[in-house]
Amino acid sequence: MNTADDSEGASRRWRPRAVAVGLAVLLLVLLLVPAVTTPRFLTLDNARAILASAAFVGITSVGATMVMIAGSGVSLATSQIATVVAMLFLGPQHLGLWTALLIALAAGIALSAAQGAVIGFWNADPIVLTIAGGFAIGGAATWFSGGSTVYPAARGFDVLNATPLGLPLAVYVLLAVTVLVEGTLRRTTAGRQMYLVGENRAAARAAGLPVGRVTVIAWAVSGACVALTGIFLASFHTSATVTLGGTLTLDAIAAVLVGGTAISGGHGSAVRTLGGAVLISVISDVLLLRGYSTGVQILVKGVLVLAVVVLVHVRATRGRR
Repeated sequence: MNTADDSEGASRRWRPRAVAVGLAVLLLVLLLVPAVTTPRFLTLDNARAILASAAFVGITSVGATMVMIAGSGVSLATSQIATVVAMLFLGPQHLGLWTALLIALAAGIALSAAQGAVIGFWNADPIVLTIAGGFAIGGAATWFSGGSTVYPAARGFDVLNATPLGLPLAVYVLLAVTVLVEGTLRRTTAGRQMYLVGENRAAARAAGLPVGRVTVIAWAVSGACVALTGIFLASFHTSATVTLGGTLTLDAIAAVLVGGTAISGGHGSAVRTLGGAVLISVISDVLLLRGYSTGVQILVKGVLVLAVVVLVHVRATRGRR
């Protein structure tokens, strides 16, 4: 009897893993075939372009991993925060690079941490809150810029466009952020508490864990990562408009989910999110080189995320029951 039960339990645990492996192989095949047949894809310059794109998405998505692990869902105001930060970074360039950096980082952290506080201490719905926050922040960006493009009064930010060893500085920042976030999650009390809070928020409260504080920390780190992305976007484009954030929100969510972080919280890894960000950037690059529109790119990434959520997250949950 016990042997049969053990066999059945092992079978249930194996099924979601098999689905995940099968999905990974299928995605790899679907990606490699068009990639290797796409003109200019297998070039050094294109590889640099993919890494640069992955850096913009990756820095944000690595920070968002903390939010999702802590059971706070996702932020739908990411693009708007990145846009405001970019404007606040370029606007005060005449005060010096470091002053502009501090202003931009403080803005990103404050905007995200404020949302995290409402979610963590008052149990607000993160989707509803961040939709409302996105409208408010987007309106602030339009008011701040008057609806026009923000240009810098000085060029101190050019140092952020450096390419050490042929790679954009943002790539090195992405690697550093990934190491820091992964280390925080795995080796600090706050990081371990994020997993516990995400696994079962009610039980965490009953156990006396500081759910509100943990949530605010996760959102503050995410805000710092969004701010870094906004800073690098502003430096790369040398200007900022209300549409600068583009599809950053959707790309970041896609990277976190494709990286295997559970949308319900309690499970995830910054390193796997890094892999998800690279995959999203490769897909975007292939579609761009083949001349597909932004709408098609969003559609493909949406289908990819849907497949991951349905075939991996849902079935893995059933497998644990």
